[in-house]
Amino acid sequence: MNHLKVIIIGAGIGGLTAGLTLRRAGYTIEIYEKTSEIRPAGAGISIWSNGVKVLNSLGLGDEIAKIGGQMDIMEYRSHTDELLNQIHLNSLVQTVGQRPYPVSRTELQSLLLNAFNTDIETVKLNAQCIRIEQDEHRVTAYFADGYQTSGDVLIAADGAHSQLRDYVVGHPVKLRYADYVNWNGLVEINGDLGDKNTWVIYVGEGKRASMMPIGNHQFYYFFGCPMVKGTIVEPESRQQELKQIFAGWPFPVQSLIEHLNPYESNRLEIHDLDPLKTLVRGRVALLGDAAHATTPTLGQGGCQAMEDAEILSRFLLTTNIGVEYALKRYETARKERTSTLVLKARKRADMIYGKHPDLTQKWYEQLKQETETDVINALSQTILGGPFH
Repeated sequence: MNHLKVIIIGAGIGGLTAGLTLRRAGYTIEIYEKTSEIRPAGAGISIWSNGVKVLNSLGLGDEIAKIGGQMDIMEYRSHTDELLNQIHLNSLVQTVGQRPYPVSRTELQSLLLNAFNTDIETVKLNAQCIRIEQDEHRVTAYFADGYQTSGDVLIAADGAHSQLRDYVVGHPVKLRYADYVNWNGLVEINGDLGDKNTWVIYVGEGKRASMMPIGNHQFYYFFGCPMVKGTIVEPESRQQELKQIFAGWPFPVQSLIEHLNPYESNRLEIHDLDPLKTLVRGRVALLGDAAHATTPTLGQGGCQAMEDAEILSRFLLTTNIGVEYALKRYETARKERTSTLVLKARKRADMIYGKHPDLTQKWYEQLKQETETDVINALSQTILGGPFH
């Protein structure tokens, strides 16, 4: 279909990528964001090769390479600093045809925003969509300030806490607490923390601590620990909290805690979304976290939003039967893949964070036995399931 007008609600990674893929298809795009400033949740994000390939297709390959980290090795270590396994990622790159890029979320979002904004088109800020109406010809978005706009398609890319999801699904949907807290941020690389091109993950006691290289000579760090819902620790107390939780862990972990800036760190209770039965309603489609919020244990959240955008664009562009037909094709194509990955990430989170201690202990032993080929094959299978094989 040609000459469509597409309304996108949400200017996160998914919404901006959708704006770019659909503009590439020749459509008129309007993006609305409820906040007054686009500020990503979380400090860093791993864009695996399937996500990078979507960016490559948009002409952003050089830009993502500039801001991405040179991650050559993935290393698991125990909380006593025993090397459990070490994976050289060059063979993954050769298998899937593209290097992954861990990046700063702020820099990635800026890259996408700058690519979308032109003299004609810009993201509209302070625009909170409160209601949607549609008929067989048009869909209309109504905003809190009284503004309204109509188009042929509306994409709800308004995040894990989507206000439009219930409309699409037809009933209230609640996020599910994954029973653990994640602390994350950025820290300058130094010799006390580890090798600048190695992603190291320390695991033990049903917890983990990790440092992943991103651009600008920084590590994206994250910690995870099982915790009941509802705990609050203010930034000034977070270093002490982490020191207590990770007492006795290896020197690089202790050094990381000392070096991090608690006022620039995030402390997040992690949630995900049970797989939805439907992702579309008429001319309205859910995309990204609004459709399939996941725990970050596979590193595929951002990548799946990018894949959503690519697939949606393809189906709209390559059919003349109608918008609703194209969106149903999108739903069929995306539901199985994203549901599988959400549940796989959930299972992995439970294993990492000791929900069943015996299984967690078996996983620690399994890490010692896994070969590089085993790990590369598992990563490749996930990556090659995307739209660019």
